[in-house]
Amino acid sequence: MTRRGKKLLATAAAVLVVAVGCGSSKPASSGSAAPSSSGREPLTVGVLTDLTGPASSVNKSSVPGIKAGTILAARDGYPIKYVVADTATNPATALSAAQKLVTQDHVAAVIAISSLTFTASNYLTAHHVPVVGLAGDGPEWITAQNMFSTAGALHTTKVSTTPGAFFKSQGVTNLASIGYSISPASAEAAKAEAESAKAAGIKVGYLNAQFPFGSTDVAPLVLAIKKAGVDGVTMAIDPNTAFALISGLRQAGINLKAALLPAGYGGDLIQAGPGALKAAQNVFFSLGFEPVEMNTAATRQFKSDLTKAGVPGEPTFAQYDGYLAVGLLVQGLKAAGANPGPAAIIAGLSSIHDFTGLGLYGSHHLDVNDRTTIAYGVDNCLWITKLEGSVFKTVPGADPICGTVIPGRTVSPSS
Repeated sequence: MTRRGKKLLATAAAVLVVAVGCGSSKPASSGSAAPSSSGREPLTVGVLTDLTGPASSVNKSSVPGIKAGTILAARDGYPIKYVVADTATNPATALSAAQKLVTQDHVAAVIAISSLTFTASNYLTAHHVPVVGLAGDGPEWITAQNMFSTAGALHTTKVSTTPGAFFKSQGVTNLASIGYSISPASAEAAKAEAESAKAAGIKVGYLNAQFPFGSTDVAPLVLAIKKAGVDGVTMAIDPNTAFALISGLRQAGINLKAALLPAGYGGDLIQAGPGALKAAQNVFFSLGFEPVEMNTAATRQFKSDLTKAGVPGEPTFAQYDGYLAVGLLVQGLKAAGANPGPAAIIAGLSSIHDFTGLGLYGSHHLDVNDRTTIAYGVDNCLWITKLEGSVFKTVPGADPICGTVIPGRTVSPSS
């Protein structure tokens, strides 16, 4: 969570928010509980995600990540079975999918990794359903006391020094920042990263937080960016738009010192084929957790659990998201006592102030109940990789690069 630091995590999902026409709910799929020797009864968990529609390109692979998460849950003595409900990237369908999880599937909790969680959050909150997942869509993760994000409760109007420090380290002197008009989080991220650059002494030659969602008609952008003399670009937009823009800038003879994306890392890009690989050469991808290229104990355990769950290939951004969501839920279950119901699970999750992301946050800890100060996730950190050939490489000095929230500097909220 491009993902979607952890503000990246929000961006990575939020850039794919799109309002589409109503449609029928897709049948839910399910996953059985991994074997556990604890003797506990399996906990039934609902998964609300975008299996189809525009947002599926980032979020649908969260389900294999959740499957890998059940391996770690069983290892800790908590068997989990899950029922998957597809939002179809459709507001009405997302709400009906959440209603079905509660009224028909009788889930004890919901894992939400969707660009449309906000359309179902009021219902889930009114029914006192514990929700864990990714704060990638809207401000409900800040206000709803039953919702707990692996990215923290993100305030996307706050400004962190982190992105500005990264672009400064790459020698960028004039930055362009692009966001989508339809997604408040995308638009706010574009504006906040521009402000971060200014705070680092970098000129912002071009800011467009109103670009049409998903458009690849980037010719006007290319002309405007070239006219502005830009040598760096940050894009809170989906990879299709971003890669079209990067290709257009290269064709126009613009040599960028750095282009930063919050989505497209790992298996998502590798599986997209040679066209995407060509466009993404020497592009930077930001993450809110350790990339597997760091080969730490935590990333090795993550890959091992993916393998045990039968998940092939390189991990995707959303697989991280699903895996971390299960890890957060398990930590809440440990604090909730024996055979907990929804109220006890919420109480258990409410006691967590030191989430380590299963070690994937390195030495950093996240207070998932801090609903007032978080702007960029765990300690305002980003782990940044660079694609060279077909290999993602960690960036020295950005593994991670961390910053602070700039007091008094905010951007206007988008609606």
